[in-house]
Amino acid sequence: MHRRVFLLAAFGVVATNACRRVPPLANTSGSPAALASAVLEALSRRDRVRLDALAVSEQEFRDHVWPDLPAARPERNLPFSYVWGDLRQKSNLSLARTLDRYGGRPQTLRHVTFAGTTPYADCTVHRDASFAVDDASGVAQTIRACGSFLEKDGVWKVFSYVVD
Repeated sequence: MHRRVFLLAAFGVVATNACRRVPPLANTSGSPAALASAVLEALSRRDRVRLDALAVSEQEFRDHVWPDLPAARPERNLPFSYVWGDLRQKSNLSLARTLDRYGGRPQTLRHVTFAGTTPYADCTVHRDASFAVDDASGVAQTIRACGSFLEKDGVWKVFSYVVD
């Protein structure tokens, strides 16, 4: 009897998690150029709140990214809190440096490129973003304001501000 109850309880937990509805990503853009432009606009206004909103939140990382990552596999024995905490800390430190370097300086996007992509089951991470921009005086340059973008379900969001 106890074994049957345990098996049913375990099945109920698995069934509940498999059927759980994941909310869509919030504060997304329809293209990488639109997202890069939003990042540049927030940088020009030194709007840290907006920059944070453009990036994947902890809950979004948990719901949309973590299940597909190799780090999430049980045999890796890496807790979500460690992986998220490490990413968030590095992203916050890099964003602070980016704000110091580019904050308050209006720039117009020409285009955004990526050095590579990593496809996962339900999303793609576009790595090493570079923004070709014109500064306020019209001088063209390439800047690294973000590390990577997340693409999922046809929308885009900053995955990380880490710029190496």
